[in-house]
Amino acid sequence: MQQCDTLLMVGTSFPYSEFLPKEGQARGVQIDIDGRMLGLRYPTEINLIGDSASTLRALAPLLVRKEDRTWRSRIENEVDEWWQLIERRAMNDADPVNPQRVVWELSSRLPDGAILTADSGSIANWYARDIKMRPGMRASLSGNLATMGPAVPYATAAKMCFPDRPVIAMAGDGAMQMNGLNELITIQRYWKEWSDPRLVVLVLNNRDLNLVTWEQRVLAGDPKFASSQDLPDFPYARFAETLGFVGVRVDRPDQIGPAWDTILSADRPGVFEAY
Repeated sequence: MQQCDTLLMVGTSFPYSEFLPKEGQARGVQIDIDGRMLGLRYPTEINLIGDSASTLRALAPLLVRKEDRTWRSRIENEVDEWWQLIERRAMNDADPVNPQRVVWELSSRLPDGAILTADSGSIANWYARDIKMRPGMRASLSGNLATMGPAVPYATAAKMCFPDRPVIAMAGDGAMQMNGLNELITIQRYWKEWSDPRLVVLVLNNRDLNLVTWEQRVLAGDPKFASSQDLPDFPYARFAETLGFVGVRVDRPDQIGPAWDTILSADRPGVFEAY
């Protein structure tokens, strides 16, 4: 985005304006159903109020294909290099497991038509970096306020709307202890009504409000404030089993792939606990 000559913003409030091109560098076009969002993050020249899908369909015939593909080719090569870098990072050794590898191994195993939900915290980083979305999939997270706790309720709502589609929720242990464990009880009540019973909850159990820890270290140079960030250990996979779900607990890298295969092929909901 920082190198572009035209910026097209579609249905987004994108709060991180420091990553946008410099003011005046790019010509800006924005589409939003809420006129109050237009020109909020960047001085856009053309502001279109309307439904994104219908507005884009109206604009599509006006596009003219550029014959010079140099810039696009360079971006495509950089994207390829980025995915190679992400894979190397996912395969780095960690004690006991690298959370990036947990999400990376999930990505290639995602069923067609899967719906993904992600919580706030470090899990949102791995969700954004390591998941390769395919056509037909849906995904959501609490992107504006970055509130903790939406992943499992979002997943439950998704199953109520699309009971025939597999749903995967990705959460940290802080969010699970906030409301995710209680939401598993709600899932236990309704799951037998779903034509596809697969609702998988990934829990990164690191006993820490992890993103806050790293933000304090990186942004403020402060050491971890243990009394506000340490979390009690909890047997998430075993708790799932008491509800009649599949529960798997992974604490070695070689367990990650087989565990995903097991839980994604189960005939009931499951909890994947990465320790």
